[in-house]
Amino acid sequence: MQLYTRSAGTGLPVVLLHAFPLSSAMWLAQREGLAGACRVITPDLRGFGGSRLGDDEPSLDLMADDVARLLDDEGIDKAVVGGLSMGGYVTMAFCRRHPDRLMGVILADTKAGPDPPAARANRERIAQAVLSDGSEVLVSDVLPGLIGQTTKERRAMVFGRVKGLVQSAPPGAVAWAQRAMAARPDSFDTLGALKAPLLVVVGEEDELSPPADAEAMAGAVPESRLEIIPKAGHLSAVEQPEAFNAAVTAFVGSLLGGARR
Repeated sequence: MQLYTRSAGTGLPVVLLHAFPLSSAMWLAQREGLAGACRVITPDLRGFGGSRLGDDEPSLDLMADDVARLLDDEGIDKAVVGGLSMGGYVTMAFCRRHPDRLMGVILADTKAGPDPPAARANRERIAQAVLSDGSEVLVSDVLPGLIGQTTKERRAMVFGRVKGLVQSAPPGAVAWAQRAMAARPDSFDTLGALKAPLLVVVGEEDELSPPADAEAMAGAVPESRLEIIPKAGHLSAVEQPEAFNAAVTAFVGSLLGGARR
């Protein structure tokens, strides 16, 4: 599977994997703001943006293997790999399947635990609804949880941009990704075995993956740091890009400092 990819900058490669049901377009502020600190690589996960979905059964492991092939195509042996929300789930699958390719890990507004039965059932409901009725269910049921209260009240342009990305999500990719996420395993053992440094980022207003989930992930990894971003919800990188970029820049700087020692 060939992922459609955008990149910017030079230096340490940092792969950022987008949230559901968005595309790599959500990382625009990161491609611009982090280009001076690292080489930012932002692929569209299969089915989203410019990437083909294919005929495989839904699986986060397949998405993680897509990222490994992307590194091969780019001639990259090791990288910082990170993601937000669904991108975080794919990142944890990458940690399980390709641990030797990690220089560092970034988990933003995501969680390590599996879906409880009710959440799995809701994912299947949305998958079926989007296949039959299009993006209406995404706007009514998914979009409200993606954005924090401050953004809803004060950042109309950000809200409008996110709504546009949600509405443009291909129905087949949405259903495929929902089923892949519903089947994901518990990843706390994966984090406990992690040999690379971890950065955990979370918006303080994130109700889907709240700060308590972020604290639990950070607590599972000895070499970790936690950044809570004020006045941001589930899409912290979109809602507060300057604060998000500052956290990533500091993390990348710490990795480069360790490599020089």
